[in-house]
Amino acid sequence: MAEADHDPADLRVETNEITPVIHELSVEVDAGDVNAAFAEVVKQLRKGARVKGFRPGKVPTHVIKQMYGASLGEEIERSLVAKTLPRAIEQAGLRPVVEPQIEAELPVEGKAFRYKARIEVKPEVELPDLEMLSGVRPSVEVDEDEVLSELESLRERQEIWVEEPEETLAENGHQVTIDFVGSIDGVTFEGGSAEGVELELGSGRMIPGFEEQLVGARSGEERDLEVSFPEDYGNAELAGKAAVFASTVTAIKRRELPELDDDFAKDLGDFETLDEVRQKIREGLEARRREASDRELHRSLLDDLVTRTSFEVPPTMVERQLENQIQQFEQQMKGRVPEEDLRARLAQMREEGWEAAKRRVQEALLLEAVAARAGLEASEEEIDARLDEMAAAQGVDPKMMRDMAAAQGWRPAVAAEIVDRKALDHLVEHARISEIEASDDA
Repeated sequence: MAEADHDPADLRVETNEITPVIHELSVEVDAGDVNAAFAEVVKQLRKGARVKGFRPGKVPTHVIKQMYGASLGEEIERSLVAKTLPRAIEQAGLRPVVEPQIEAELPVEGKAFRYKARIEVKPEVELPDLEMLSGVRPSVEVDEDEVLSELESLRERQEIWVEEPEETLAENGHQVTIDFVGSIDGVTFEGGSAEGVELELGSGRMIPGFEEQLVGARSGEERDLEVSFPEDYGNAELAGKAAVFASTVTAIKRRELPELDDDFAKDLGDFETLDEVRQKIREGLEARRREASDRELHRSLLDDLVTRTSFEVPPTMVERQLENQIQQFEQQMKGRVPEEDLRARLAQMREEGWEAAKRRVQEALLLEAVAARAGLEASEEEIDARLDEMAAAQGVDPKMMRDMAAAQGWRPAVAAEIVDRKALDHLVEHARISEIEASDDA
């Protein structure tokens, strides 16, 4: 439907502060401006109206009103609110953080039009003396035992299985290759037979008793393994039943690990010596420990800052934050868990996630206040550099990443991320920081 061009001149605005972050505007538009809006909308509608018995553009006003009925009033209400609300907000000196909620009755010709607008604004955040803040920074030191543990894990990933001589008896830790046919009361059952299964004895992969009865077997030996399926077995048709698996051991292998020497290092790739591998492992552990330490430091500073400040958070900002978290979780988990379980988890997040979402909004507003006080900004060069980092991480051409950011409007979000980082660095620079030992799970 057409939008009126008339710009109402007479506007009366009253402001009522419901809470520090919620204001209600009562707006009154003069009757003359309402009449003008009616006339303009009817004029626009008349241009496109096609009514039998009337020439195009000559349909009478009362016919137009009959044709459009209540939708005419709705159009005029929308038009009047759209034209007057920005001026009313400016007149009240408010800066909305979300789209205002409007409550109004349909305008009537010859009468003033009144409506109410619920405006949510950012709170006034009074920051404490940042030098009074305290935070903790876990150490990033890596000891030799951690390096050796990582080196051993790397060694285990390079393991090979070597076939044992025929006379070797199978023990826990051996890998046996077996063929088997399972039966219950002499009748085979679906899923109970397989060939060439590689099984490490002692791993607990099979039902209780299966692996244990293979200990002491030789390659080529046949054994009947008598077992019982657990009462809580996943297949209800087999749960609790006794079964016999006619099995043949076709091979027995032992795990063999490479020697930790320079040849091992060369097999890993761009290394010449084992010491180079050790150094690479140490650097990686230190980098991960440093990232974890920074996260813990920032978390402790934000915890203290939240404790030292008190302000109300706009509820709609919290709602949007919560919905964003739910949408992100849904995108991450969709297709990875059953749909019914996912729906239940999303419902639980909506019910229980308010406080966590509120905390995120609090932190965002606090970092914004810190950045404003310190005059922190993100330059175009810094935004480009961050986009280049993102491109490198994703294996994308930097120019393509920059073009995508410009086309899809990412740059303001990237700028906000940079400013938040600077605000955190500003807190670290001014707060009192204590060094602590890193926890075992750091």
